[in-house]
Amino acid sequence: MKIIVVSCFLVFTAFAVPNSGDRGGGSSSIAFATWLRSSYSFDIFSIPTSGSLHEIRLTDGVSVNFNGYFPTTSSISSLPRSLAPSLRATHLVYVSERNGSSGIYLDSVYDSPVVSSGSGLESYPDPDPLRFRLGFRSLTEWSRSQILLVGDEHSGGGRSMKDRPSLIGQNLIYVSTHEDPGKPRESWTAVYSTDLRTGAKRRLTPRGVADFSPAVSPSGIWAAVASYGEKGWQGEIEELGTDIYIFLKEDGSKRIKIVDHGGWPSWADDSTLYFHRRSEDGWWSVYRASFSINGDDPDPKSVSVERLTRPGFHAVTPAASPANTTLIAMVTRRRGTEFRHVELYDVVSRRFIFTTRSITPNAHHFNPFISPDSLSVGYHKCKGATENVKHNDLMVESIRSPIPDLSLVQIDGSFPSYSPDGRRIAFVKLTTEPDSYTGSGLYVINSDGTGFREVLARPAFATAWDPKRNGVVYTSVGPIFAGESAAVDIVSIDVDDEGSVYKVLTQGGRNNAFPSPSPDGKRVVFRSGRSGYKNLYIMDAVNGEIGYLRRLTEGPWTDTMCNWSPDGDWIVFSSNREDPNSESFQLFKIHPNGTGLQKLMQSGTGGRINHPWFSPDGNYIVFVSDYAGVSAEPISNPHHFQPYGDVFVIKSDGSDIHRITHNSYEDGTTTWSPVFSAPVDAEWPHRGAHCSFQDSPWLN
Repeated sequence: MKIIVVSCFLVFTAFAVPNSGDRGGGSSSIAFATWLRSSYSFDIFSIPTSGSLHEIRLTDGVSVNFNGYFPTTSSISSLPRSLAPSLRATHLVYVSERNGSSGIYLDSVYDSPVVSSGSGLESYPDPDPLRFRLGFRSLTEWSRSQILLVGDEHSGGGRSMKDRPSLIGQNLIYVSTHEDPGKPRESWTAVYSTDLRTGAKRRLTPRGVADFSPAVSPSGIWAAVASYGEKGWQGEIEELGTDIYIFLKEDGSKRIKIVDHGGWPSWADDSTLYFHRRSEDGWWSVYRASFSINGDDPDPKSVSVERLTRPGFHAVTPAASPANTTLIAMVTRRRGTEFRHVELYDVVSRRFIFTTRSITPNAHHFNPFISPDSLSVGYHKCKGATENVKHNDLMVESIRSPIPDLSLVQIDGSFPSYSPDGRRIAFVKLTTEPDSYTGSGLYVINSDGTGFREVLARPAFATAWDPKRNGVVYTSVGPIFAGESAAVDIVSIDVDDEGSVYKVLTQGGRNNAFPSPSPDGKRVVFRSGRSGYKNLYIMDAVNGEIGYLRRLTEGPWTDTMCNWSPDGDWIVFSSNREDPNSESFQLFKIHPNGTGLQKLMQSGTGGRINHPWFSPDGNYIVFVSDYAGVSAEPISNPHHFQPYGDVFVIKSDGSDIHRITHNSYEDGTTTWSPVFSAPVDAEWPHRGAHCSFQDSPWLN
């Protein structure tokens, strides 16, 4: 049996990117880490809302699939026949992430084989049994057509994040991050409508405003979003400071704030919304907002808000059922379990009907949605360790790059760095990561993901290769998130000598970290807390500070995450020197002799710029920052310490910023290689505990 995948790419509008084949000095590679992203392996599943709770997987078991939506039969029938060739199918709209690029797909699952032809045809083995139940409908054959509705626009090579789709008639409503608001530390998320018949696209979010989590009313007239309005993002992570706004779905007009303090709206009817918020008692809860219609428009003065879920457990991401207004679905996190589960709730009897705990108790379930007939509820979760499906547990993943001749590589580890010839990558696994595949320590792999081996079995962070001595790697040994007096020292180790022991280069263990060697291999710049403040120092590369030591910066602030330029003239670093008592870090550079200090960039007021690294020609700098704010409600995702982290590139004079990654995760610890890495996806060499990502600690 085959799963038939019909690839039909609809390209509507090109997003502009720099026409810079020479950006960074010709063909090169940027590698970065994304916090536990490789463990997600999300697929979309569904179960009936009553009767036998038999769970089935709706998506392909190949990609990372999430945030689904069941379109109505009338919406499917209004599409061109090339998009939905048959109404005799179960249709699903959802987000799929493939090599770091998210798109919105329409899958049609048939109860008989699909016969298709043309160059867009691909096939995959069917991992499922031939007979199962989808809702209340028996399927004896598994066949699907899979169509990309909206994705990265191919002309120009642009990238953006797509999220939270709904199909209303021929119009696809969704979130995209393709437009730069033109201000630092502002979210790029906005809601758009694309006519799938003509390709015409309209922005529904006002300029200068960010919207999240759109939902369309049952009549198709109104849309609701979570939004900061004009106040913008203030750096919050646990709960965004959003309110609920509604506006006309057709053009974004008649926009009004309907609820103070709330997120993730879902319509039961055109005068009833469900949403979540963190209550004053600390528990996340689901609320209902009811309002009257004055003429044709909702009346914001008539809004009545009621809390539905009681204290004692968390409840988030509600989904209403227009076909059965007594029923809603939500995700709960209850005492006694570390997992999120989908539960159905009867709003009349005020009782929960069932939970996914009885099906897959030891798995996180996210963001439910209910079918138009209210007979099925969908959600996404990790595929798990037992199914015969692709788990996407990649140690190395090739990410689609928006810049020609620049390879992007995502590492399932932290602080990657390339060897001078670009053939190998050193990285660490942190003590804060679940031990799903390996313990904390220093590791080396070939750039194609082969040759994995442990080099140092001690807690470590930050890596850099010596440019002259083959196989020599510098790292910091000790706790990563610690104060000035923490026992952290810089060591060097020859990774080619299996009998080699590491050499300690710093003395006293006063949080000596983030080593970066000079291009001639004679010196190493690093951060140290030995003065009571974290400042920069330079030492001898071979004999450490015993051979040579000089202080480079001095002050009651933190200078950290330093990197030496390829020509030896500059050292770039992150610093909070302009507000030493804050967590706000700007980007600076300085000559190795301590002169010429320059501020290159800051991310708005209170923002962060971290982990800078020079390009191989020294003309550009890559870093991670909250420059683009957050791209989704963090509570709707697995835990990320800093869900605002994206990768950016600027010129080494601080000008010409370009966003490289678009997602709602935490990208970090960048590095830049002089060699172009051929696209490759490499799995971990041994199986670990699948789905080992963490939930938000503030839900504990």
